[in-house]
Amino acid sequence: MASNNKARKKIVLQQIITENPVIMQVIGICSALAVTNRMLNSLIMGLALTFTTALSSFTISILREKTPAHIRMMVQVLIISFYVILVDIFLQAYMPEMSKALGPYVGLIITNCIIMGRAEAFAINNKPLDSLIDGAAAGIGYTLILLAIALFREILGFGSIFGFRIMPESFTTWTLMIMPPGAFFILSLFMWWRKSKLPDEEAKK
Repeated sequence: MASNNKARKKIVLQQIITENPVIMQVIGICSALAVTNRMLNSLIMGLALTFTTALSSFTISILREKTPAHIRMMVQVLIISFYVILVDIFLQAYMPEMSKALGPYVGLIITNCIIMGRAEAFAINNKPLDSLIDGAAAGIGYTLILLAIALFREILGFGSIFGFRIMPESFTTWTLMIMPPGAFFILSLFMWWRKSKLPDEEAKK
């Protein structure tokens, strides 16, 4: 039991910190560039992807021994599509304004490399619970980066956090920050900062 808990803790730390899908693996960055001009958009997008990644990895793991190899990818896409459709229906029914704000990016979760990557790299070779944890951790890592990018973009671009204004009226907003290039600059700084820490971390091992 202790060894299982240790292994699962390692999975979580890898997906959130050491192998974060956005800043370390450089995948899933389309939405990071497109929806992070506001923190609420980023939070909802992150939760949607976490839900989809966790449950699709869980389902794929359950079916891994019964899925013929030659149709494996098609089955994975079908499973992922099912969960994305659930998310899309939920947003349209209960959060229509958010559904419009996120636009096509909810549907594009189906092709997000994070989900397919965890399915191929982990879920097809591991048990369902471990796959669920791995998928959830990858989604959380993605969400945290989106929120971090959105924090800077929303403050500088709108003078607010989660829609609540925190900067004085005299504050001059940066138009660049609410455009995709603003996300590119912030994301690049995060990547540079994270990779600059790698030599120190390797030295401590």
